[in-house]
Amino acid sequence: MQEYVMIMVSAALVNNVILARFLGLCSFMGVTTRVDTAVGMGMATTFVITVSSVLDWAVQTYLLWPYDLGYLRTVTFILVIAAAVQFTEMTIKKVSPPLFQMLGIYLPLITTNCAVLGVALLVVEGKLGFLASVMFAFASSLGYSLVMVIFAGLRERLALAEVPLLFAGPPIGFITAGLLALAFMGFSGMGAK
Repeated sequence: MQEYVMIMVSAALVNNVILARFLGLCSFMGVTTRVDTAVGMGMATTFVITVSSVLDWAVQTYLLWPYDLGYLRTVTFILVIAAAVQFTEMTIKKVSPPLFQMLGIYLPLITTNCAVLGVALLVVEGKLGFLASVMFAFASSLGYSLVMVIFAGLRERLALAEVPLLFAGPPIGFITAGLLALAFMGFSGMGAK
């Protein structure tokens, strides 16, 4: 049990997909202008990362490894991710049209979000079992969503602050992202004995 807790803490906080592995930066900077949009994107991406990573684990374990088709890994993983994104997009469009409008072009672009493919590859390369793979993928996606929402909240506050003209816009966003990454580095001692 402790092993699974450590996998989840490590994936979500210590080795955060955005702040430690630098994956998914396009949506991190593009969708985080409002908290509600970041929450929606985080939920959609959490679903896609978890489902596609589990399916990619199954494809790798039961199809690619047994038949020595490892060279098809990237192509098959992207196909699985694209199918998961398409399902997510149709569901959000049906369930919440305003959220679908807010996410705009970023929703179909989850397919090309390197965080989604990155987590799937990390699951397979880590040679984790099924349950550990599910925990790792889910925790990674929760960490992604957590950082997105925190950063969106910070950016909303920054929009109301008086920032020197030289730092207005993206520069203060990158400075804030750097400070957030430094704050998350504080979790790196968790689990050390």
